[in-house]
This record gives sequence, C-alpha cells and structure tokens, in this order.
Amino acid sequence: MRLGIDVGGTNTDAVLLNGNQVLSWSKSPTTQNVTDGIIDVIQTVLTRAGVAVSDVECIMLGTTHFTNAFVERRGLLEVGVIRLGSPASDALLPMTGWPQAMTRKIGQHIYLLPGGYEFDGRDISTFNELEVRKAIRDMRAKGLRSAAISCTFAPINPCMEQRTAQLFAEEAPEIALTLSSAFGRPGFLERENAAIMNASLAAMAKEVVASFTRAFDQLGLSVPFYISQNDGTLISAQYAARFPVFTFGSGPTNSMRGGAFLTGLQDAIVVDIGGTTTDIGALSHGFPRESTMSVDIGGVRTNFRMPDILALGLGGGTRIELAPNQFNSEQLPQQVVIGPESVGYRLSKEALIFGGQELTTSDIAVASGRADFGNKASLPQFSAAVLNGLLAKIDSIMEDGLDRMKMSRDKVPVILVGGGSVIAPSQLKGASEVIRPGHASVANAVGAAIAQVGAEVESIISYDATPREQALATIKQQAVAKAINAGAANDSVKIIDLDEVYLSYMPGNMVQIRVKAVGDLNITVNRRYT
Repeated sequence: MRLGIDVGGTNTDAVLLNGNQVLSWSKSPTTQNVTDGIIDVIQTVLTRAGVAVSDVECIMLGTTHFTNAFVERRGLLEVGVIRLGSPASDALLPMTGWPQAMTRKIGQHIYLLPGGYEFDGRDISTFNELEVRKAIRDMRAKGLRSAAISCTFAPINPCMEQRTAQLFAEEAPEIALTLSSAFGRPGFLERENAAIMNASLAAMAKEVVASFTRAFDQLGLSVPFYISQNDGTLISAQYAARFPVFTFGSGPTNSMRGGAFLTGLQDAIVVDIGGTTTDIGALSHGFPRESTMSVDIGGVRTNFRMPDILALGLGGGTRIELAPNQFNSEQLPQQVVIGPESVGYRLSKEALIFGGQELTTSDIAVASGRADFGNKASLPQFSAAVLNGLLAKIDSIMEDGLDRMKMSRDKVPVILVGGGSVIAPSQLKGASEVIRPGHASVANAVGAAIAQVGAEVESIISYDATPREQALATIKQQAVAKAINAGAANDSVKIIDLDEVYLSYMPGNMVQIRVKAVGDLNITVNRRYT
C-alpha cells in the first residue's frame, strides 16, 4: 500500500492507495509544527481504512516548503558564489537582476575566478587552483555554510566545477556545495541562479526532511519515503535534501498527475482550484507539459524544469468587492471586482456562509446551488441579476485562462480538481467536457501517491562524429539506466519525451538532445535497501 501526502501552505492532505484503489483520504489544516499535521492526517487515513502501520510499503510526499521559504525569504543561508569564467563572464555579476531584499539576505560573497569553457569546449582561461583555494579559505573565515559553483558551459564539461568541489573537500568540508552542472540546462545566468537558490536552502532542506523522518518514525513507519519533484516524478528524501529546488512547482504537478490518474485521461487541461489561486496546466501523455520559458521564482529567473502553469487570482476564498446595499440591485455594478485578494485559510471564519463579514466566491457558489456547505441561511438575499452576473464573471476568468493554455482552437476535456473546484460550473466554453473525478479535493495527494521514478539525460552531440541513430540510442539507454538506478522497476521504464535542438551557431552539426524516461517504483528493491 502507498501513502501519498501533500503538505500545502493551507492544508495537509493524505490518501492511502492499495494498487489503483483509494482506500481512504483526509484533509486538515497545515500546522505551524509540520510534524503534528502530518501525524494527524496519517493516523486519520489509517484509522478510516482499518489498516495497520505495518501494511504501508512506502510514502510519497509533496511539499511547498522550499518554494514558500525562498519566495518569503525565510530561513535562507548566506551563499558564497564562485564563478569560473573570467575575464569573459565578468560583465554581469552573479545575482544580477535579483530583488535587492533577496541579495541582502543571501549576501554578496562573490568570487570571479579564471576558468570556464567556450561553446566548442576550449578553455576561456586556465583554471587557477591557488585562487580557488584562496576563495574557499575566505568563505571559511567568514563562517559561510553554503556555496554555489558555476562555470561557463559546465553542462558540456563539468570538470572545473568538479575540481573546485574537490578543493572544498580539502579546505572546508563543512561547507555545503551546489554545482550548476547539476541543473544542466542552457542559459548561464539562469543555471547559476538555480545553483545559488539551491545553496541558500541547504540548511532548511536538511531540517525539513529530518522533520518528515521524525514524524514517520514516531508513527512506526520505518519504510522508504520519497518526495515529488517539479516534473511529476519522485526523488529520494536524501536527494531532495541536496537539491530542494527540484521540488519547486511540485504542488500543481501533483494535482495534474492526480487528475490524470483519477480520470484515466492522458491528454487534457487540468484546472486546480484552491483557496487562493487557480492553477491551469496541460497534460501530455499523462505528465504536465513543461514550460519552455525561463521560470521566475520570487523575482529570480531560473532554467530548471517546471510545469507550464497559468496561475489565476481566483479560488474558493477569493474576495468579491461588492457593497451589501448592492446585493439586491437590479443589475450587477460595473465596478465590481473579483480577487485577487483571498481570505485563504480563514474562509471558515470570514466567509458569509460561516458567519463572517466577507463576501467570497464560495458564498456565491452556495447561493447559486453549485455548492452545498456552510450555512446557506446566513446568506443575504441576492437578486438574480447580481447572482448571475457574479457567476458569469467567475466563469469568464476560468474560460480566459483555459483559452490561454490551449494549443489549438479545438475543444479539450477539462478536469476540475482542488478543494475550491466547487465554485466552477458544469460547463466551460472551449471544453469538450468538464469532469469532476471522485477524490478531486485531494488530487494533489493522489498525484504524490502514484508518482513514478524519472530520469533525464541531456547532452550536446555532433552528428558528424556520431550518427543520429547511434547517438539517440545511446542517450535513451543512459536515461533508462539512470531511472533504474534511481529505483524504477526494470520492465516498467519507458521513454516519454525526446527533444532535439540543432545548435546552428556551433560547428560540426551539433545537436542538443534531451531524453526523459519514467518507470514504476520498484518497492521490493527499495524496501530491501532501506
């Protein structure tokens, strides 16, 4: 049996799956002490299902901890940044374009050193080991606990970054390291930014993963646990502690994967409506469509893989600016505003249906009969014109978002998930059908529970030197082997994505190839080595 958990900023959700069957589920407010919230939902789902702790085989967990911490600038470490590429890369300093408040938090401990590669693999300048050692000693003297290493064209040749890491092991082994080559995507500044972001979260990542472990140990769950990452696949808890940024965007991704599982659809639009926002994404072959653009996190541009998500300021707790004396007007006032402000987790106290003073989208859903919760009797009398006008505005926001995410004019199936999905209509313009699957409110936890193991290999190859068929076959084999090594069952791994980008500015018919493989988690093997 699999236990899927999603720790969100507002709620912590959990589901227990036996194969493809959802045995039980639970949703409760996220507690300040995250461990308590996790323990509560686990105990609830096990009790409801009548299942013993010993029957749980593994735990899959999704979390927004690291995304929220970075955006809110909470618990971040100061980071020492070594850039290898002088003098060619000195025009723009590391953290160029970052919000000033963020750079003050992380610090300006920057070391521009010789080294780096040209696009064809030639050295920009000679690697200077003495200068690197000097920089490391300076970081150690400053008491820095984390460092990021970036080198021009490191995805082609990571040797200089790896040698720098060896020097850290000799001079300051206590400093946590992040190498930009681990992120492997083109775009030097974005890759460097991702490495710095990851380094700033080094201490928090270990602490959060340890808190999850304590919660499971307290319940007697001595089973492997995994954390879902941006692309809908799993990474080990140890790997997440090293690379917390790979979990950014895992919340919407889990909801989309959960929507695919609950409906059986592999290609559709998923509309995930929470208390504050609506996240709209596209499923392709059962996985979220990846963004082709640089992704902005907390005002910082990065290049790691993220789902292509459109976030709208509309949710179950979204505030509606409409004066009480206008509730029964003959027509909806033109100046009425819906969102983006939300009462969020305070919905159960501040919405009209719960005796509060704020008019929210949930109040309108209950008044119209779309939803049935809270106390409908506490709602004021709305005129038909006002009620229908507000519903039309809510629907229009969703339909505009749907149009922006579609790849063609053709109608597509739409899957509604999330606790706030009760505010959505049964039909949407541009949708061939609107589907509300069972357990939609905990689709994020379902997505975590059914997540597979994934691996991605990216390389730049000359088709003049290696025939295309041979090059593709080799990289596919590498991706499959990497997935199996990460814990996937041998006979379940398949290639789900392959990209070829011809690099016209490079000689020798150079091509950038990216291959992604996924497979089911091999629970037997992973239990054996836990």
